[in-house]
Amino acid sequence: MKTILLVLAGGLLLGTPAIAADASRRNPNIVFVLFDDLGYGQPKCYRADTEYRMPTMDRLAREGMRFTDAHAAASVCTPTRYGIITGRYPARIGQYGVLTTFSKPIIPKARLTVASMLRQHGYDTACIGKWHLGMDWEGRPGDETAIPVGTRLVTGPDAAGFDLFYGYTHARNIRTVIEQDRVVARVEEVETQPLLAKKAVAFLDDPARREKPFFLYLPLPSPHVPIVPAPQFVGASGTPGREGRYGDWLYEGDWVLGQVLEALDRNRLAGDTLVMVSSDNGAAGRSYAPLRGAKTSIYEGGHREPFLARWPGRIEAGSVCDDTICLNDLMATCAEIVGATLPDDAAEDSVSILPDLLGTATGPVREAIVHQDFKGGLAIRQGPWKLVFPSRGGSELYNLHTDLGETNDVADAHPEVVGRLTTLLKKYIDEGRSTAGAPQRNEVPISVGKPAGGDGKKRKTRKGQATGAADGECARDVALAADPAFD
Repeated sequence: MKTILLVLAGGLLLGTPAIAADASRRNPNIVFVLFDDLGYGQPKCYRADTEYRMPTMDRLAREGMRFTDAHAAASVCTPTRYGIITGRYPARIGQYGVLTTFSKPIIPKARLTVASMLRQHGYDTACIGKWHLGMDWEGRPGDETAIPVGTRLVTGPDAAGFDLFYGYTHARNIRTVIEQDRVVARVEEVETQPLLAKKAVAFLDDPARREKPFFLYLPLPSPHVPIVPAPQFVGASGTPGREGRYGDWLYEGDWVLGQVLEALDRNRLAGDTLVMVSSDNGAAGRSYAPLRGAKTSIYEGGHREPFLARWPGRIEAGSVCDDTICLNDLMATCAEIVGATLPDDAAEDSVSILPDLLGTATGPVREAIVHQDFKGGLAIRQGPWKLVFPSRGGSELYNLHTDLGETNDVADAHPEVVGRLTTLLKKYIDEGRSTAGAPQRNEVPISVGKPAGGDGKKRKTRKGQATGAADGECARDVALAADPAFD
């Protein structure tokens, strides 16, 4: 074991992926499971006195690594998912709100994604679940909640690098099931999550999974509304009182995760698979002390997420990591694992957390991290300091090491910290990236200390601007929906 660890560490020091230390070994499978609106304080492995049961999440915490300071790129759905797939902060394209059923794709075909990058390195890629990054339909069929069976999808997840797509656009039309480029079924809401579980298991049971590595992105419906636990889960969670149905819905999502782990075990794939699990934003309408706020908030409750990772033989079982990371980091992490060199116009805000996963990090992997809310508020975090620029204007400074609840604004007492973090945020904006590389161009202006996403009222669809070479072909129709329940 000591020899293996030395080889892994040596690979990192030489700038080569750890997995390449054994040339006879294929690249690992990668599974990324994303809950929808799962709060930081909901799994027991994050809050001992939780009223909810998520035994599979607890299992992963025992068998892998639990991160205590992981963050979504945003506090609502669509922008976070943009960050996960592209490794880029969503503010750079002006995406603060959520998309509608007929919103155009916000990821141009020319932009490298985590899926297309892995596909270039021999991976089969699949997205099973909620997309919510825009789809280009043949005409404008049906309405926001239902699209007729047989309707063709002109541009969808395939354009972002996924060989297989099975799922739905967003919560308001969860009953509309899409497979590849067509609507294939209209089902009851209660049927959708079990169908996704069945499809994910079928994907993992396919003998092809043993022939080449795969990337499975599994964005689940729960615990987002509609709260529709299948009959076999009603009462199964044991959650008391009025929260019982919500607890059952959350328990069902955890069961889907369990089905994935069982399929990996059954097919003898678990030992060669990196599994990561998180959520797209905080819980809707549910705050968990000491974190301030919930979904939609610029404060910690809006974007600090549960994040678990398991990779047998590489990630230490039962370990805890307090490093600050972002879900955007998926792309750079995968790139380091497979030995990919990311071009300057890709993953501009993604940092590899492989050193954290392997336990070889000697310090923070990130210089800083940027947060955003759905009204255009921004924040930058570095070490203990978090500088917040609320959408209403002004600025606030918090020391999260002594005030995790963000109750005491210490901006007046630390003007030098305010100045340093303001300068760093403006640098990230001006250079179009927060990582090393050639400067890139943002697609929209980004304001610091001023409302960038609007006032939260209903707003009309806004046309995107054609910019740099990678994104020039995409004149997008970006809908900044003000109602976060729309997602």
